[in-house]
Amino acid sequence: MDEFVRKAAGIGLPAIVLLIVMATTGLTGAAAITAALALLGPGGMIGGIIFLGIIGLAAEMLTKFGLEELLKGIYMQRLQNGESCSQLCREIDWLPISGDMKRLLKSVLGC
Repeated sequence: MDEFVRKAAGIGLPAIVLLIVMATTGLTGAAAITAALALLGPGGMIGGIIFLGIIGLAAEMLTKFGLEELLKGIYMQRLQNGESCSQLCREIDWLPISGDMKRLLKSVLGC
């Protein structure tokens, strides 16, 4: 059942994003799909398709590991790649997450 939920989130979220963008174009049919994909992507329609794929992967990872584990992994990797702890802490302060999660991320980084 968990696998089904992960796959559904990976497919469902990009579909919802595409439908919302299609609705904002004011067009219908194939023209709406074309315009929506072009609006989403930095490189036109192909970029839009890639962007939706990335959203799907991110949604699947969030359902698999949870936001907390995902953020911990991202920030630990960035710290290991040489980014300064103070820069990462400033970025964490800017994130739209709870204060408890901000404190947890900072404690994991050792800031």
